[in-house]
Amino acid sequence: MTTSTRGTSKVPAVLVLEDGRIFRGRAYGAVGETFGEAVFSTGMTGYQETLTDPSYDRQIVVATAPQIGNTGWNDEDDESRRIWVSGYVVRDPARVPSNWRAKRSLDDELVAQNVVGISGIDTRALTRHLRERGSMRAGIFSGEAIAADADLVARVQAQPQMKGASLYEEVATQEAYVVPAVGEKRFTVAAIDLGIKGMTPHRMAERGIEVHVLPATATADEVYAVDPDGVFFSNGPGDPATADGPVALMSEVLERKTPLFGICFGNQILGRALGFGTYKLKYGHRGINQPVQDRTTGKVEVTAHNHGFAVDAPLDQVSETKFGRAEVSHVCLNDDVVEGLQLLDQPAFSVQYHPEAAAGPHDAAYLFDRFVSLMEGQRA
Repeated sequence: MTTSTRGTSKVPAVLVLEDGRIFRGRAYGAVGETFGEAVFSTGMTGYQETLTDPSYDRQIVVATAPQIGNTGWNDEDDESRRIWVSGYVVRDPARVPSNWRAKRSLDDELVAQNVVGISGIDTRALTRHLRERGSMRAGIFSGEAIAADADLVARVQAQPQMKGASLYEEVATQEAYVVPAVGEKRFTVAAIDLGIKGMTPHRMAERGIEVHVLPATATADEVYAVDPDGVFFSNGPGDPATADGPVALMSEVLERKTPLFGICFGNQILGRALGFGTYKLKYGHRGINQPVQDRTTGKVEVTAHNHGFAVDAPLDQVSETKFGRAEVSHVCLNDDVVEGLQLLDQPAFSVQYHPEAAAGPHDAAYLFDRFVSLMEGQRA
């Protein structure tokens, strides 16, 4: 990605899709060029959390909400150390942010972090296109980066596919760190950072858990050096078929029967460790309004998602695996995609969505309590 000066509404910009469709608008954020997989997110709030979610690495995110930037940018709601999206697409950017916590505008932050964006396009038409054709490679070009249409399409088509991309190591921490328990310490958890969001260890800390966040390359010896009561595998970007290291580590954790909880990428890692396959969804689930049923209770939850891959496991039968019986515990009510797995003979489960859910909803927060219950049971 290259950038130059601050984007303004007078600077022309184009969004180019790999199938040749082109949308013309105005620069938003930095001016220059960027490439990534075009995906859409259906959340009406929480754009700051979306932009700083490491799971969006190398993706150009299309906001389906028509107006973005109303609440500006603050210094409290980042989910990681930086913006990870490779580009941002909005229809109607707010001219003036209005929120008591805002420190600057969203446009200013995009410029500061060299994120190239585009505004003023028909995001509804773009979303319908991506739903029909599927998520695809794209590029945003603004200012002097704009060239002949055919040349831009060719440049987009030369970019790597998301299928087969190994990205989790480039977003994960390089050094271990500790998030202390809030109040009395009850448990210790080793959390494998595959692209972890900051709210996740915070949710565990609220429950008296001291969280040791470890790099994606952590070994079993490094995990058990912290004497964990449980092990957690985080969300993260890219194709789970490339994550052989985390799969091997999770298999060792399962061998030891340590209480285990995984979310998003961690759910896909558990699926692979149990012997299931994974596959790329046509356009994925992204946003904070996805309906999921918890099959263990029958309850339907509104949940936060960000995934373009899913686990290929049978929905209506118990499967025999090398770690005992396993079943699908959660399912998406829109399309029957597997949204959770659990083992029946040892304390391990995972979900495909985000129970920490910043900026909401909080229907699935109970899953952290379920993890605590597994650790209590193991200790007893």
